[in-house]
Amino acid sequence: MAEGTYGVVVVGGGPGGYVCAIRAAQLGFKTLCIEEAELGGVCLNWGCIPTKALLKAAAVLNEVRHADQFGIQVSQPAWDFSRVIGRSREIAGRLNRGVQSLFKKYKVEHLPGRGQLTGAHTLAVSTPAGSKTIQAEHIVLATGAKPRSLPGINFDGKKIISSREAMVLPQVPKRMLIVGAGPIGVEFAFFYATFGCAVTLVEIHDHILPINDEELGVLLGKSLGKRGIEVCCSSKIARISVEAGGIKARLVGAQTPAGADDPAGRDVEADLCLLAVGMSGNIEKLGLEQASVKTSGGFIVTDPSCRTSVRNIFAIGDVNGAPLLAHKASFEGVGVAEQIAGEKYSPFNKDDVPGCVYSQPQLAGVGLTEEQCKERKIAFRVGRFPFMANRMALGVGDTEGLVKLLFGQKHGELLGAHILHGEAAELISELALGRRLEITGEEILATMHPHPTLSEAVHEATAQAFGEAVNI
Repeated sequence: MAEGTYGVVVVGGGPGGYVCAIRAAQLGFKTLCIEEAELGGVCLNWGCIPTKALLKAAAVLNEVRHADQFGIQVSQPAWDFSRVIGRSREIAGRLNRGVQSLFKKYKVEHLPGRGQLTGAHTLAVSTPAGSKTIQAEHIVLATGAKPRSLPGINFDGKKIISSREAMVLPQVPKRMLIVGAGPIGVEFAFFYATFGCAVTLVEIHDHILPINDEELGVLLGKSLGKRGIEVCCSSKIARISVEAGGIKARLVGAQTPAGADDPAGRDVEADLCLLAVGMSGNIEKLGLEQASVKTSGGFIVTDPSCRTSVRNIFAIGDVNGAPLLAHKASFEGVGVAEQIAGEKYSPFNKDDVPGCVYSQPQLAGVGLTEEQCKERKIAFRVGRFPFMANRMALGVGDTEGLVKLLFGQKHGELLGAHILHGEAAELISELALGRRLEITGEEILATMHPHPTLSEAVHEATAQAFGEAVNI
């Protein structure tokens, strides 16, 4: 006999799962969320938010060091690294308590434990008090993803670490090797380098942030280099050994065959190594086989509406594949709850999902990159506007970077937007909305932007693309 019967059961309490559970409860369903760890998932507890608290500390330290440009004299700044980490953990705890409060407000039941499918409508949940059987009309899998390692290189949590351990190191290491220059690797490289760590950042592709616009990725790589970070692109790690005083890694060319050595390679020594080479879905021990839920490449297979191969079972967020972003998970969570309630669901175009990297400067983008336009044989025009020519950027002393916009050659539709600047993540939403509404360059030019603002650079880049620029 089932110990509990629900209209909607969500497995996983991260930014996709808890949002889905709340929306389902708002729509009148008896809702249960099964989460064995902290509510809020990796994002609220060990990812998106607490890392931004760390990065803000690094940004403040960087600003203090450069206060002289504003005519402000300060002594050499010092820091208490334990307080930097402690503030980040305090914020994570506050957010976790906030989700608990929301569950109480909307009457979402929370069952701490590990959920496993035993059929299309049933789950077994392992809890500290024993096993429970749950029955559900609809099931939503929102179990997230975990860091990947490299062949022959395994996490030990001390010398070879993931982003989770990187968030709570007891002190700043003297030397750090970071393997993988995606958003996680780049953000931690900026953070630790700002606090005095000698960072070597390794990327197998020929520029950092390989899924982002290449031009801006190259510029950000140069910027990190000026901050003292050693950026090694077109390179990979052949092997890592744990030594008494840290780690020793063999760095070789990207094209070096596995198991071979590269005469031009070199050894890199560091106190520890952060592996940031990607993620894979948390699909193990979910009972997917028992319920006939299909997987591929380490993720659950879904259709554009997040429905799995079993009609009443959905999968949202990181566990259903790229892009692995919290806002994508939350968007899917709301959409699935509304589908279950019979409301119309409009699947989103993955090209319209904005992505942000929160180093300094930040890099944000939405839509197609220049490289994707060329691959898809889309004729386009490009407009650029450097923040060096933006009056607000000059006033606030933050002139590094540019706005780069891509428009269709024939109709002038916005194909892609990419921004490199200290406030890029705050500027990209205008262009994400523009992509959603299928706006054209003509419509951007007809939209008055307030002066002086950083957002004027969007208007100016558009004007430059159509041969109407007046400030460059």
